[in-house]
Amino acid sequence: MAWIADAKLAAAVSNAGGLGIISAMNANADYLKAQIATARLLTDRPFGVNLMLMSPFADDAAEVIRSEKVDVVTTGAGIPTPYLSAWKAAGIKVIPVIASVQSARLMEKIGADAVIAEGSESGGHIGESTTMTLLPQVCDAVKIPVLAAGGIADGRGLAACLLLGAAGIQMGTRFLLAEECDVHPVYKEMIRTANDISTVATGRRFHGTTCRCLKNPFSRSYLKLEYTADTTADLLSQLSSGALRKAALDGDSVNGCFMAGQIAGMVCKESSAAEILQEIITEAAILLKGANQWVN
Repeated sequence: MAWIADAKLAAAVSNAGGLGIISAMNANADYLKAQIATARLLTDRPFGVNLMLMSPFADDAAEVIRSEKVDVVTTGAGIPTPYLSAWKAAGIKVIPVIASVQSARLMEKIGADAVIAEGSESGGHIGESTTMTLLPQVCDAVKIPVLAAGGIADGRGLAACLLLGAAGIQMGTRFLLAEECDVHPVYKEMIRTANDISTVATGRRFHGTTCRCLKNPFSRSYLKLEYTADTTADLLSQLSSGALRKAALDGDSVNGCFMAGQIAGMVCKESSAAEILQEIITEAAILLKGANQWVN
């Protein structure tokens, strides 16, 4: 959630009993240090940082995470081997995001504390498998805890993931309408008015660049260019440069890339982070307690 998952939102989630995550995105070390400092002013509870390993500032951000002794680091877009021993020596829990059984096994082998099995329903960069198919296979393949991500917006999703073997869940799209989320009002309105077919996955032509976002002029232009015969990955990269910022900070509904999961159509009201978490946990508890109705 680049330009979205900041210290304010992370602290609100942690204060509500979840684990808030700050996105390091492509920002430099100074930005990340400032975000961590702000989060510590706003909460005395654990929170984490997400590091995109392809960031040009990955080395610097990794050192900030180590030196600041953040409670948890989640990683994506690569293998965190170069940083893992230093993080673990600092007492940091390392939880990579994975999209396949093979990746989950690799992360367990190198010493990850847990993994996040992210299905293709998620917003942002995704793999091919859905959460329902990926999650149980990953749970069967590794001994470390598995968290579920993708297509989860309410207590039904939490209950389903727990029954499939998950130790917990990660959510992003639902928190776009958290009161503590300072994303541009245009972004919030696009989520609020989305339906079940409002997202599209772009970037499938070039391996590793698939991204789920809301349908808008940007995503339609991207798809058109993507399947033009002489298009290259570099051309697509140029088109998408700065598009996340244009969406989250500027609310540019034409040129912005509005990342969102397929459950955007279920996210219709703005609530506090505490209300979101309480609603989801309460609903899941009721469903799980009533599950014996299906057993003779």
